[in-house]
Amino acid sequence: MNWQPNRQGEMTLQQQIIQWITEQIERGDWVAGTKLPTQRQLAMQFGVNRSTVQQALEELKAAGILESKVGSGVYVTDNSWDSFIAQTQPNWQKYIDTSLHKPNYHTIQIINEYEQRDDVIRLGTGELAPNLLPTVEIEASLKDLSLQPKALGYSSPQGSEKLRKAICEYVQKRGIHAKPQNVCIVSGALQALQLIAVGLLEQGSIVFQEQTSYLNSVHPFQSVGMQMMAIYRDEQLAQTLAQRKRKRQAVFYAVPTLNNPTGRVWTTLEKKQLYEACKASRIPIIEDDVYHELLFEAATPPIKSMDASGQVLYIGSVSKTLSPGLRIGWLIGPTTVIERLADIKMQTDYGSSAISQEIVLHWLQTGKYEKHIKSLRKELLCRANFVEGILQESFADIASWSQPKGGFYIWLKFHEPIVDKALFTKLLHRQVLINPGYIYDPNDSQHIRLSYAYATYEELKVGLQTLYECVFELIECNKE
Repeated sequence: MNWQPNRQGEMTLQQQIIQWITEQIERGDWVAGTKLPTQRQLAMQFGVNRSTVQQALEELKAAGILESKVGSGVYVTDNSWDSFIAQTQPNWQKYIDTSLHKPNYHTIQIINEYEQRDDVIRLGTGELAPNLLPTVEIEASLKDLSLQPKALGYSSPQGSEKLRKAICEYVQKRGIHAKPQNVCIVSGALQALQLIAVGLLEQGSIVFQEQTSYLNSVHPFQSVGMQMMAIYRDEQLAQTLAQRKRKRQAVFYAVPTLNNPTGRVWTTLEKKQLYEACKASRIPIIEDDVYHELLFEAATPPIKSMDASGQVLYIGSVSKTLSPGLRIGWLIGPTTVIERLADIKMQTDYGSSAISQEIVLHWLQTGKYEKHIKSLRKELLCRANFVEGILQESFADIASWSQPKGGFYIWLKFHEPIVDKALFTKLLHRQVLINPGYIYDPNDSQHIRLSYAYATYEELKVGLQTLYECVFELIECNKE
């Protein structure tokens, strides 16, 4: 060992000593457990002050490459190789921690993971059961399609013009008058929200919403610097919006038909009141209307049907009705807005799947879609009645709920505040997955979003029995 640092080099003496020791370990000359010479011996060998050696060794200890053993000396650690790997790679965790997009709640990350497992009963899933999807019919319709070569390429910015025309005809039945240039095909409703967030709003803008909201379980607006603000819709709504908005940009996110997660349906009067209140302060409305086709009774007109000035951005989708895997939804708004968002969409994914668009077009034009919706509603009604029967029999003394009006969910409220991470985990250990209310409202400790759309009838029965047992145990423990 006759090496010495170069006093004329660009690196400091300490840095050169660190590099030299590191090379001995990387080459295998100093294996794990090797005892290093004393600081005095190293200082003499390197021709430097002992303090220089000490500082170099301390830095290597901090990196986990060396370790001190009291009364014995300094050694190469057993995990020195792992420490080297960590040093040579980028600090990915720092990149992750400082990135723009916020991580999801830990509970939602667990939900997303366990929803992929077949051994778990999914009591909260916002998705149709596989047997409710028209798989055979979609497969058959593929044979009926006559695909042009263009359909196998990239989609146009706003999406297939034929599909946009078909959507205009379809939403006209809801009282919405739009032309193809007012429509942008998106990859589901969530992408529509993401496009609005990055394409229309500045950082610091306010997104008004109801207290309990689907937006609290995803972060399309929060991750780009928007401020989420819960608003109660009362007689002072117009005044409240004006006071909270002040000079900042703002939008109001609304799910007036079969709200996710509460299942609530606004009256026509409530829709009109929101429209007028937002109009007074020139606040755009994002109307998320992806569930309206699943109402068990006739739907009232959407807010968009009242819109004469291009104030409402309307979102529809086939993810909740036909197939989430097709990834097809639509956004309807003023031409300038649609062109702007279509431009951003092309910069991010070059358009939604052209083949999926052809399938949705075929289903709309042939009447298959509305026929399927009618059948689907009947099945969902049967499932809702089945679950409500179990609730009436077992849960009436410990919880309350409103009769479902359609869609997927029952917003189940327990009499006591027992819905927390502990209950979620306890159920998970028994192979039952729930969507607790606190992912939609951080202060909610009484609700769960109970879905009757995914689990089988037998799974619903077993899952609800397990839920009852876990909740009953908690209630009894709280009494002691």
